[in-house]
Amino acid sequence: MTHRMLCCCNMSTVRDGPKLAAASSRLWGGRFLSGPNAVAEHFGSSLRHDRRLWAVDLQGSRAYARALARCGLLTSQQLHEIEQGLEKVEAEWANGSIEELPHDEDIHSINERRLKEVIGEVAGMLHTGRSRNDQVVTDLRIWMRNSIDEVQSLLWLLIHNMVSRAATDIDLLFPGYTHMQRAQPVRWSHWIMGGAIAGNPFNIDREFLRKELGFYSISLNSIDATGDRDFVVEYLFWASLLMLHLSRLAGDVILFCSVEFGFVSLDDAYSTGSSLMPQKKNPDSLELVRAMAGRLYGRLTGFMMQLKGISSGYSKDLQEDKEAVFDCHDTVRNVLHVITGVISTLKVPFRKAHDLAGKAVILAEFQHIPLNQMSLEALRHVSPLFDQDVLAVWNFEHSVEQYKAAGGTSRSSVLQQITKLRQWLDSTFKESNVTPGDMISSNGKKDGEKAKPSASPHS
Repeated sequence: MTHRMLCCCNMSTVRDGPKLAAASSRLWGGRFLSGPNAVAEHFGSSLRHDRRLWAVDLQGSRAYARALARCGLLTSQQLHEIEQGLEKVEAEWANGSIEELPHDEDIHSINERRLKEVIGEVAGMLHTGRSRNDQVVTDLRIWMRNSIDEVQSLLWLLIHNMVSRAATDIDLLFPGYTHMQRAQPVRWSHWIMGGAIAGNPFNIDREFLRKELGFYSISLNSIDATGDRDFVVEYLFWASLLMLHLSRLAGDVILFCSVEFGFVSLDDAYSTGSSLMPQKKNPDSLELVRAMAGRLYGRLTGFMMQLKGISSGYSKDLQEDKEAVFDCHDTVRNVLHVITGVISTLKVPFRKAHDLAGKAVILAEFQHIPLNQMSLEALRHVSPLFDQDVLAVWNFEHSVEQYKAAGGTSRSSVLQQITKLRQWLDSTFKESNVTPGDMISSNGKKDGEKAKPSASPHS
């Protein structure tokens, strides 16, 4: 009886052709008899995030096809057909004519489906010895490499801008602060510048793939290769650390441009007003920079929490990497644009600095006069130790010029800092063969376009 029931079940399964077709239409559907639940399918789809990987996914497929041809698994004709097909799919993505279907669960499935529609069954050869897990991590590595180049270029431009402002404003002085209280005068320029499991069984030439795709080395362990996301964490940490510094810089400028401080004036292009109080000029763009830093910290800690419980090798949890990386990249890129604009348009209306010194300050307040206008006689009422040389203390230029050591705030020291940063900028330009104009023009690149490389500062 049981045997007959099993036979009936098997026969009904054989007759149930549509369910079998629904599952096998997916890259992983060969061993499934039916397709996934609609809600579960939407839940597991990553296309909403990883469609921006279309160009690097096609780049990786092109390189893998050539590797298959090198080890004799593709004929020259098959390679030609695949490359022609990939070019057509690439053109469709570029002109916006690519069609996304409901069962396209990620960028890899839509590209493979479309390639098969264009060139037929030979497209399936491209998957020989290649898992989607490998595609996932390879695509993200290439995309991140390109995106880091872009952010490095923008960061270079920001540093270049800061150095230029530091040189222009070399003679401007303003108060330095510790514990949110005025400490000693410094140069404005000084502040600006502080500021897969078993591997591949088909003898694929991985060194060829490495060179073809521009990586420095191959992964030594296949389990680590598909399950590793250290490079994502490192990028998220770097971006979070950068945002920490940019947030503090933004916070300083917010204070400095307030009425209470009045050291600088924020350009109208980076300010907003109030519908109720017309006298207000709000530093909204800088406040958003400060807030966005918190969001990126959340991305870093959130992704690390996702990683901590995952076993070795690839798990679906790792799909969450792209949302964090893409949001992080977009945020850092936008913030660098804003901060560069703010720094380049800041107005420093006047120099304003003075020392605070105990009883002398109290006496000056009592007499309702500035500290630097107190007479020597009045100061001697505070202490008989005051002598004629005390008047030099109230000369802020003299006070600043005392700090001539490397890294100090004297004119010569700050000029030395400007020179060193300009030398680094010049060396970066020579090594990367890019100019500030190239960097500015690269800001409007579409996703998938490779940015020109630039050296990374190590100071």
